Amino acid sequence: MAQAVVRERGVSVRVACQCLGISETCYRYQKTLSGENQQVADWLLKLTATHKRWGFGLCFLYLRNVKGCSWNHKRVYRIYRELELNLRIKPRRRIKRDYPGELDVPKAPNQVWSMDFMSDQLASGKSFRTFNVLDDYNREGLGIEVDTSLPATRVIRALNQIIEWRGKPAALRCDNGPEYISQTLIDWANEQRITLLYIQPGKPTQNAYIERFNRTARHEWLDMHEFTSIAHAQFLATEWLWQYNNERPHSSLGGVPPKSLMKSA
Repeated sequence: MAQAVVRERGVSVRVACQCLGISETCYRYQKTLSGENQQVADWLLKLTATHKRWGFGLCFLYLRNVKGCSWNHKRVYRIYRELELNLRIKPRRRIKRDYPGELDVPKAPNQVWSMDFMSDQLASGKSFRTFNVLDDYNREGLGIEVDTSLPATRVIRALNQIIEWRGKPAALRCDNGPEYISQTLIDWANEQRITLLYIQPGKPTQNAYIERFNRTARHEWLDMHEFTSIAHAQFLATEWLWQYNNERPHSSLGGVPPKSLMKSA
């Protein structure tokens, strides 16, 4: 409007700006960035096509530090969003579980077993995992399997070995780890007619018996030794588990070891 007044009425720029309520700087502003915006867009399209796993941060740092471009990060990000180049982040799968009920003490052995994983390192720095199984009735540790990898097939094999001498449980309580929710373990449990009791995600207190056992194992076994190999860790785990079941008094059992309660039962 100011340009039209100056052109058609022949008035000065100052008068036209005062009449229309704009500044002279605004009147004289010339858009000069449209060509550069296209250049930014071309660079972003080229980078995201060549490096498909690069996000905005890497693209901007490449343009600024490698190519020496002086474009502001806000401007580059605005064009990045307009081109819809944002990386698609795979949503985390949310498992919904019903509340499994109060954590009652079973009335007899082999009614409910609890199982969980722990992790530690060898002296060389290599990580390993342990698969722990506990009978909720007398808090007896039924087994500790140690290895660098414990997939669902190893979990099933360890449970079968325990079942051979202990008998089959009516239910297994566990969290929502990938080994426990795998179809392999579910099919095995259905075949054995064993109920899988999943706790709610983020609620470790619903599996409190095995969590308390893990704390004891961490404090009295894992933190007390430096393991040179998987076989060494497995040997010390078996030795400690025997002491835990036969000699170590358990405060929740009236100060007697788990095996003593088993004999009285």
